[in-house]
Amino acid sequence: MLPWLTSLGGPLHAQPQPSPAPKPSLLRPGTVAPLPGRLDAVPMLNDNNPEVIKAPGILLSTFDGQRGYAGRPLGDPSAHLNTALSGPFELFSHHIYAGTPESLDSTLWLAVVAAPRGNAPVKLRTVAGSTALSQSVDADQPSAPFLPLPALMEQSSTPIWAGPGSRVATELLARQRSPLVPEGWTLPPGQLSTLLVLPLPVRGLDPLLNGRNLQLRLNSDGPVDVATLAAFGPVDRPPEAGAWQRLLQGGLSPKEHGPSPRGASGPMVYSRVSGVQVGSAWQGRITDPGRSTLSVSRAPISWPISSLERGTLGTGQVQTAPLRSFYPGTAWAAHGNYGVAYDLSLPLRNDTGTPVRLALALDSPLKTDQPLGGLRFNSTTARAVMFRGTVEVSGLDTETGGPGGRRRFHLVLRAGQEGPTLGTVSLRPGQERQLRVRLIYPADATPPQVLSLIPVAPGGGPGAAVKQSGNSPATSP
Repeated sequence: MLPWLTSLGGPLHAQPQPSPAPKPSLLRPGTVAPLPGRLDAVPMLNDNNPEVIKAPGILLSTFDGQRGYAGRPLGDPSAHLNTALSGPFELFSHHIYAGTPESLDSTLWLAVVAAPRGNAPVKLRTVAGSTALSQSVDADQPSAPFLPLPALMEQSSTPIWAGPGSRVATELLARQRSPLVPEGWTLPPGQLSTLLVLPLPVRGLDPLLNGRNLQLRLNSDGPVDVATLAAFGPVDRPPEAGAWQRLLQGGLSPKEHGPSPRGASGPMVYSRVSGVQVGSAWQGRITDPGRSTLSVSRAPISWPISSLERGTLGTGQVQTAPLRSFYPGTAWAAHGNYGVAYDLSLPLRNDTGTPVRLALALDSPLKTDQPLGGLRFNSTTARAVMFRGTVEVSGLDTETGGPGGRRRFHLVLRAGQEGPTLGTVSLRPGQERQLRVRLIYPADATPPQVLSLIPVAPGGGPGAAVKQSGNSPATSP
C-alpha cells in the first residue's frame, strides 16, 4: 500500500486482519439520536473510482453512449451512464497519480468536458468551485500538504488546511471560487466543450505520488452531459484538444476495489464511488419531538454526521446518498457523503430552573452499528486521522457570555477521539439561543463523526467518559 493512500478519499474497503489484543476504551454515556433533516435532491457526479489512476480513459460520463453528443454513437456505450443533468448539480472528483516507472517527471492530466443534450446552446454557471493538489511545485497550482496540525485551530485571515480535501471543503464552505475555475461557459450544441484541464504532476516529488480534489457547484439552463477524463501528456502543457474527443470515444479507465453485494454478511467492502448520486446537501433543524426548540436537559446528546451502513452508531440511520446511476464493480451507494454540505440549526432553550452551560464538539467515536448507551472512545491517542476539515459555528458564547457571530474551526480528529470543545453556550432559566453548524464533509476523512452537546460542570469541563475494555468493531471503512 502506498504511503497515506488510504487517507485521501475516505472509505476504501475492509480487509480481514488478525484480532488485536483488547485495549481499554472509554464509554461516554449519553443519548445518540438520529440527525433530523434529510438530503436534498440535487444530483452530484461522484468521481472517485479509480482513486489511483493507472491508465488513461473515461473516469465518469453521463453521456448517452448510443446517441453521443453530435448524433453519432460513442465508441463504448457501456462506458456512459446516460444521465442528463439540468438546473443545479455538483461535481466531486478525487484522484491520485503515482507516476510511471519509466518516467520520473510524468504528468497525468484530468479534464472535465460537457455538451448540451439537445439542439440548443446551454449556459453553465459556476456557483462555487475549488480544487487543490496534495503537493505542488507550481505557484499557479494551489496545494494543501498533509501538515501535522493540532486538533483544533480557529480559522483567521490566514486560512488553515491539511490535505486537498480539507482545503477544497474549507473554500467551498466560505462560498469561494478558485481562480482556476471560470465563472461559467456557453456550450454550443453538437460539439464537445472542455470546461477544465488540470494537471496531476509528480515531477520534483519524493515519493512520486500526488492527489487532486475538485468540487464544483454548477447550474445549467438546459439539459447537459458531463464527463471526467484522464490522459497522459506533456509535463508542462495539456494534451491537444482532440485528445479529449478521442478519449470519450474509448473505454473506461480501469476501476478498483469492487464492493460487497448489498446486504451481504461478513466484513464489508464499501468500494469507491463512480456514479451520479441524489443529494448534495443535508439541512436539518434539531428540536425535541413536536416542539420548536431543543431542551438543554437533553444533553449529553450526539447526532451522527455521515453515518453509513455498518456505522450508524446505534441509531439505525444511514445518511448515505443513493446513486441514480453507477458503474458495475463500484460502490452501490455514496458511502461517506463526501462533498455533501451539512447545515444544521439548534434552537436551544433552558427550560430548567437553574443556569446551564453546554459545550459543543465534533467527535470521532469508534465506529459501531450497535446501541451502547453512549459513545466509545480510545483511551490512548490513535495514529489514524479520521477527519480533516473546517466546521463553521454561529451562536457560541463570547467573552462576555452573549451570543457570538460566525466562527470557523479547523479540526484534525484521530480514530476514537473526543473532539476538542468548539465553544460553549450559557443560558439562564427561560433563555433561548440558536446555534448554527455548517460543514462540508471532506475527502480526507473516514466516517462517521458526531455533533455533540455536553453539559459543563460548574468550574470544570464537559462530562468525563467511563473506562471500559473491549475491541473496536472489526469492520471499518
